[in-house]
Amino acid sequence: MPDQELAWTQEIVPLRNWLNKQPHLPHDVEDVLLHRFYLSCHKSLERAKRTMDLFFTMRSSTPDLFCKRDPCSAEIRKVFEITDMLPLPTRTKDNYNVFIYRLREPDLDMFSFLDAVKTFFMLIDTRLTEEHDIPSGEIPIFDAANVSLKFVGKVNLSVLRKYMMYTQEAVPVRLKQVHVINSPSYIGKIFALCKPFLKNEVAKLIKFHEPNSETLYTDIPKDILPEEYGGACGSVDQIKRYWIKRMEAKRNWFLENDKNWFVEESLRPANCRDEKIEKIRDLPGSFRSLALD
Repeated sequence: MPDQELAWTQEIVPLRNWLNKQPHLPHDVEDVLLHRFYLSCHKSLERAKRTMDLFFTMRSSTPDLFCKRDPCSAEIRKVFEITDMLPLPTRTKDNYNVFIYRLREPDLDMFSFLDAVKTFFMLIDTRLTEEHDIPSGEIPIFDAANVSLKFVGKVNLSVLRKYMMYTQEAVPVRLKQVHVINSPSYIGKIFALCKPFLKNEVAKLIKFHEPNSETLYTDIPKDILPEEYGGACGSVDQIKRYWIKRMEAKRNWFLENDKNWFVEESLRPANCRDEKIEKIRDLPGSFRSLALD
């Protein structure tokens, strides 16, 4: 791999040079993250610049999601107790990474949408900064088996909007497919929450699968899934423990990252403002929960 690493290190030199000249952006950024921006933007330097600026700006503008991120805190540990967030160890034949997200229990009394999104972003950061074998794409699978209509009442509209904007426009990944499995009859009502914030090209990637169906296996090889889904890549708990340990080993990085990746808006050059950057300022700051009629 040394020759490959040398090649992509040379590829990102122009992006690194540009970043080091931006007074408002952080400079202490891992090479692998820069390369992800470059690849996810189809090796367009100008697009990578804009996406990177949006990435850091959104993080600085959303402190509730990107500050005080301690993987050993009670809040984060509680999220892992009541949810499963699983980047799978084996990729598809097209080199796509598969990620499973599910609620472990239908009881939502202890569920915090804000903490769940924060934890999800911490997992993303772990992969973005440590995964040197960059996948060619991402495939999230959302298991709706334990999702009831009460889930709607747990959703913070402001957090949802920021989550959708950040994951669709700022995170340096190529989304290839989106699957919702064990979809209940009322999935349309839950999907209606996200639809106003979905980009058309992302909406076209979503496939819904009914309970007890095997239609998922048309797109995802069964053997790369956890044992609980009929696969052979280990159990859900084994995979989750692995990622919890990875995050906890990165604890100092998370605690320092709050200030290391801060954007200083007062130093932003006039030519580094565009429509998306300005739109961030219009995002609501309060975390308002939706109410069920």
